[in-house]
This record gives sequence, structure tokens and C-alpha cells, in this order.
Amino acid sequence: MKILNAFTAYFKKLDKMLFLFSAALSVLSVVLLHSIVANGVSTVTVTSSLYRNQALITAAAWVMALILCAIDYHKVIKLWVLYAPVAIVLSLLVFTKLGIEVAEDRAWIDLGFITLQPSELLKITFITTFALHLSKVGDRINNIGHVLLLILHAALPTLIVVAQGDDGTACVFIMIFVIMMYSAVISWLYIFPCIIALPVGLWFVWEHVMKDFQKMRFRVLFDDELDPLGIGYHQRVSKLALGSGQIFGKGLYGTDYVKVPEAANDFIFSYVGQCFGFVGCIAVIAVLLFISLKILVDSRVARDPLGKLICIGVFAMIITHSILNLGMVFGMLPVIGVPLPYLSQGGTSVLAVYIGIGLVMSTASHNEKQYKMFYDPDK
Repeated sequence: MKILNAFTAYFKKLDKMLFLFSAALSVLSVVLLHSIVANGVSTVTVTSSLYRNQALITAAAWVMALILCAIDYHKVIKLWVLYAPVAIVLSLLVFTKLGIEVAEDRAWIDLGFITLQPSELLKITFITTFALHLSKVGDRINNIGHVLLLILHAALPTLIVVAQGDDGTACVFIMIFVIMMYSAVISWLYIFPCIIALPVGLWFVWEHVMKDFQKMRFRVLFDDELDPLGIGYHQRVSKLALGSGQIFGKGLYGTDYVKVPEAANDFIFSYVGQCFGFVGCIAVIAVLLFISLKILVDSRVARDPLGKLICIGVFAMIITHSILNLGMVFGMLPVIGVPLPYLSQGGTSVLAVYIGIGLVMSTASHNEKQYKMFYDPDK
């Protein structure tokens, strides 16, 4: 009877809308990947393992998210001394013989039995540890000493991914840092100087930090003929594929699909456009927006600053990924290798997203001090 009551309480407190909308996009991802394999849309050879692996890792991620929901997030965060060093070590392993170089990035490791992108796990680690750091600082956040320590906290993982050549993930880390700091009520005395210095900083990065191929990613936004067979090719074909679906799309299993580079990964949204057209694209964007807003709502009802900041961090991760990825597909932002949450193929990114969703659901489930998953009212 106690077990039944416990699960009844668990289901009652579960953020069902957040989980169901997330799960819906993940199911769509598996269906899209199956369609890509069946229709031969990818420019590289793909097999049935593409969607089978995605389905398997998605199921595992669902279980992990539901388990995390049942555990008080305070207990999870206290374990940072265990998982944070592991995430950092895995991220540093990309610089060893285990590292795999793809294009200009060296962000994957091959452990023999599995291939990982450690920066995805590092992202979740940063959100949790930074939320803990901010919650400990509290009202003293505007002390210059604390501000510098918070900057150092964010600089460590960001510099690691920059060294890996993963510019997209570095941008995500920066945006998570900015949004979480703003949510923690950093003073405008710090914000205004940063805004004023931003143009100078961008000029310095352009002139003295960025390499020629990185600059070309921006130049082709204005003229894709500058590199028609290279960087410009991806976005030119992506926009062609996106528009080819017109209003209602060609369906999942049809003919005359445009082959898109990285159709299963970074440019999967262009395949959504082909299959479901303008209507389908709007629906997917609406679901991503709903998930993001739902996470913000959960942050408002969190019982303490730690819970609120975890939600804000996960929101920042998902919304930044979505904006950067869609910007790439639409040809409005440079190609920087950022996957679309839930939809893009990739086991580590799926796990990272659902770990974040699990933690958000935990803050919603444990937003009352007296509530615990296995709470015994007789004690």
C-alpha cells in the first residue's frame, strides 16, 4: 500500500506536460531518422543502426529522466564532487589518442564500446555546479571577488571546448553563463561595461583570434557563392531542401527529396521542412518553445534559488541550441555544429538533454519542503 501511495504521489507531482512534449519530439526524431535511411536522403552512407541506436538511447534517457525526477535535486547536486571531475577528465581525453577529429573539431572520444561527446556531459555538469555556486553566493553576487570567481568557473569548461575547436558548444556555454548570471540578478554596473566593450571585443576576436575558415562561415551568410562547394554549400542546399516541402510537405516516405549534408544531425530541421512543410516546421518550433517556456514556469515555482537556477540553466541550454541550430538551417547564422535538441541524431546530446529535463522535473516534484518521493507521513 505504501508503495502504491508513493507512486501515486510521484505521478501526481510529475511534470507530465514537460515530459510528454519532450518525448513526442524524441519519437519524431526516430521516425525522421528511419525515413532518412529508407529514402536515402543523407549524403553519407547510413544504415538501420542510425534510428535503432537513437531509439535505444532515447528509451534509456527517458528512464534516467524519470528516475532523476524521483530524487530530490539537492541530493544529486551534492554529488558534484564525483561527476564533475569525471566530466572534466572525459573532456580532456579528446586531446589523447582516444580523441576523434571530425572536420575542424576534436570533440569526441572512442572508448571502444561507445563513442562519446564529453562536452555535452560537461554542459550539464556546468549547469549544476554553476547553479550551486550562484545559490551559495546569493545576495553577495555583486561583490567583485565573487564575480571574478564566477567568471573563472565558467571560463574553465568554455576554454576546454574552445581548445577542442567546438565553437558552437563554446557559444552555448557563454549563453548559459550570461542567462544564469542575469537570472541571479547581477548588477547593471557589470552589465553596462560589458555591453560597451562588446564591439571592441568582437573586433579583436575577428582580427586576432578567428581563423580564415571561421571568418568564411560568416562571409557566406551574405554571399554563399564565396565558397559554393564548401561552407556555403551546406546552407544553400539546406535552404533549398527546407523550401521544397512548401506548405504541407512531401510526407515521410515519398520521392524527389533533396539530399542534405548532415541531414540526420545538424540539418535535420531541413528534412522536417521537406517531410512536413511549413506547417510541420511551425509545429516543431512551437513544441520547442512550449518546452522552453514550461521550464521557465517551473523555475518560478522552485522552492529555492538552487532549483530556480537549475531550471534557468537547462532553459538556457535548450533555447540557445534551438536558436543557433535553426539560425544555421535558415542561413541566418554561421554553421558551427550545434544539434537541434531532441531531433538531431546523437546519443550523448540526447542523454544530456534528458538529464537536464529530469533535474527540472525534480525541482517541480520537490517544490514543497514536506514532499519526498518516498515520504512516510508516519515518521
